[in-house]
Amino acid sequence: MATALELLEAHACFGGLVQRYQHYAESCHAPMRFSIFLPPPGGDQRHPVVYFLAGLTCTEETFMIKAGAQRYAAELGLILVAPDTSPRQTGISGEDDDWDFGSGAGFYVDATAAPWSAHYQMHRYVTEELPALIHRHFPASPRQQGICGHSMGGHGALVCGLLHPDRYRSISAFAPVCAPSRSPWGQKAFAAYLGSDQRRWQGYDALALLQETAGTSSTPILIDQGRADPFLEGELKTRWLEGLKDDRLILRWHEGYDHSYFFIASFIGEHLAFHARHLHARSAA
Repeated sequence: MATALELLEAHACFGGLVQRYQHYAESCHAPMRFSIFLPPPGGDQRHPVVYFLAGLTCTEETFMIKAGAQRYAAELGLILVAPDTSPRQTGISGEDDDWDFGSGAGFYVDATAAPWSAHYQMHRYVTEELPALIHRHFPASPRQQGICGHSMGGHGALVCGLLHPDRYRSISAFAPVCAPSRSPWGQKAFAAYLGSDQRRWQGYDALALLQETAGTSSTPILIDQGRADPFLEGELKTRWLEGLKDDRLILRWHEGYDHSYFFIASFIGEHLAFHARHLHARSAA
């Protein structure tokens, strides 16, 4: 049975349309929300899609409101989709207690440990259920998908893209949590969502996956990192990527930039151009 979408709001934007929806997610056994930007219509044309995964405490609205991405997406003919960062109001005890865990902090993993496993299936939601829904209801091309994210969502974008090279043709991230199995944010979340066996954590660790897939995948990856980011050393571990000899990876450093959406807004146009270049090339192939 087709998933019913509840339209929560809609706004004209750069000749296109920003909409926000709610639907029941079978993967999470809970209502989920997402925002979508549709570029100006072009007949029967189907558009490439870039999914944006936001960071800790964010919602499906954060990226659409703060990043200033719609202007570029309209020019490039891209659909943008931003899901919420976790299920909400599931009834799990303690889900709203901490800013870096539970609500707003799903870490884009499929939880295997109770009680989180009943609802926190964010990896499956982002990579399977949501794209299927987008392709069913909107003029989106299923063969032209890219994925981008920030912080926790940067971790999510890298992991989703690396685990599913057949689904995503381009990957980018702003200030990603690169080695969550060795950072406090990631360790807290992984221990609760995945259990104490750290071998399970490696399947969602971007650094481990980059090392594992080197030479076996050609999906291009762009990462931007600010040198003034207060989380750089303790949580993000971005410097650890510098030792990788990986032709897929473009790692750019930016003096004076921090972890905020001011950083994202400064370079989102370049990220979307990066995705458009690879996604449109895929269409022409």
